[in-house]
Amino acid sequence: MKKVKFTCESNPMDLKEIGKMSVDACKKRLAELSKGLAHPVRVEIVRMLENKPPEQRCVCGDIVNAIPLAQSSVSQHLKVLKETGWIQGEINGPCVCYCTVEGNFEYYLALMKRSFQGE
Repeated sequence: MKKVKFTCESNPMDLKEIGKMSVDACKKRLAELSKGLAHPVRVEIVRMLENKPPEQRCVCGDIVNAIPLAQSSVSQHLKVLKETGWIQGEINGPCVCYCTVEGNFEYYLALMKRSFQGE
């Protein structure tokens, strides 16, 4: 059986855009990203994905096996993380490989700093 290599093509966050955003826009984006981390299971999924080397990205089944919840619950958490911009997925046949969006932690911290310090 041929081993499938997941690439999870990177779409890195652009820190320069934060300086071009209004403080209100920064607050709105910060709130969106914060929603993604507003549940301990989602924090754990991001932690798992962030600690995997690029060549070992997680397939949805691996995540389901590591989280003590039903597959449907894990899928719902993955959906929220994807919608809020924390992760991205790559479909390869019947498998979906997930990885974190490159630079998201730095982006999140920069949004926090700009939102709390103002202009």
